Amino acid sequence: MPLATFDCNLRHLRGVTAIAARGTLSAAAGDVALSQPALTQGLAKLEAQLGAALFERRPGAMVATRAGTAVAARAHEAFGHLREALRGTARGSGRAPDRAALLTATQVRAMLALADAGSFVGAAAATGLSQPALHRAVRDTERVAGAVLVERRGRGVALTEAGSRVARGFRLAALAIEAGIAEARPPTRGGAGRIAIGAMPMARARLLPWAIARLHAAHPGVETLVVEGAHRELIDQLRDGRIDCAVGALRALPGPDIVQRPLFDDRLAVIARADHPLAGLRMADRAALAAFPWIVGRPDTPLRTAWERLFAGGPLPPAPIDCGSVMIVRELLRGGDWLTLLSPEQVRLEIEAGVLGIVQVEGFDGARTIGVSTRADWRATAAQAGFMALLGAFGEQRLPESR
Repeated sequence: MPLATFDCNLRHLRGVTAIAARGTLSAAAGDVALSQPALTQGLAKLEAQLGAALFERRPGAMVATRAGTAVAARAHEAFGHLREALRGTARGSGRAPDRAALLTATQVRAMLALADAGSFVGAAAATGLSQPALHRAVRDTERVAGAVLVERRGRGVALTEAGSRVARGFRLAALAIEAGIAEARPPTRGGAGRIAIGAMPMARARLLPWAIARLHAAHPGVETLVVEGAHRELIDQLRDGRIDCAVGALRALPGPDIVQRPLFDDRLAVIARADHPLAGLRMADRAALAAFPWIVGRPDTPLRTAWERLFAGGPLPPAPIDCGSVMIVRELLRGGDWLTLLSPEQVRLEIEAGVLGIVQVEGFDGARTIGVSTRADWRATAAQAGFMALLGAFGEQRLPESR
């Protein structure tokens, strides 16, 4: 997480939400347990950090600006995640009306750094905080939560079950604050924000390069992180807030906390080297396909399911290689009589260069749906919404080809 996220005082952010709701500094100060001068100073500091006015000062009232409305909404969202993170921790659930209000940005930052690094040494190096300061922050967080969040394991540390829930909520809260900063800041002050994209194999060929290039043309300052992985691991990272969306072949809906948006249908094909013995056939049947060894996708993936469907009603051919890496599969195909199922998009350059080819198969429909998954409660920034629109535009271009 960018350090700017944790430079913001959480109580001051709560103050912005309170001022927007109550309309005066005096009423808001009481809501967040600050004196009016302290809240005034905190608001001034926050506006200086953002480089934007959050409120218009009018006689007897404070009216939120566009930036103020954005920060207030994102702060409200962040504290919702913090409250959810602390809900159901083992002890002391009734110790305070709002335990999230007791948390500090340092505590949130320390917990996330420790979750990422797996040790106090690594967390200290990542944050610049001293190890004693990190220990204090984590212990203070445990007192607020009323539960043990971290336990020692060997030379490192690991989060307990409660600690994992707290870290997930903290990360989502930090993302909300980061989004508020991006929405409030002028573009010249780093207001473009960031997007973290989970890329499954199919999406890496054309879809994501096309969309990312156009995203940066429209939002030059946006920070883009691409995380490659399989569906299951990317959905876990999506839930944890490590990525904002996951793009690739859709599976059964992972749960009510995840939303899936179909983009287009992609058709799998049997791929082999261009001079493979089956390459000269006008149309290969299942018996011919079964005579050669196969490279298949991992179990419970759309590729593996499509391969099993290809040979439905008969014995499966030998498939000694289980591999999800297109780079490895591509090189294996070039050097032997292997067959595999892939989207032609994933090896388009090799097909155009005459290195690999498509084996035509009678009666095989390898359609699968490509789409994007997001958290159900995700609220996109302008740049993130622009990226989602680009994914949709790519899908609209592809739909006529796929039908």
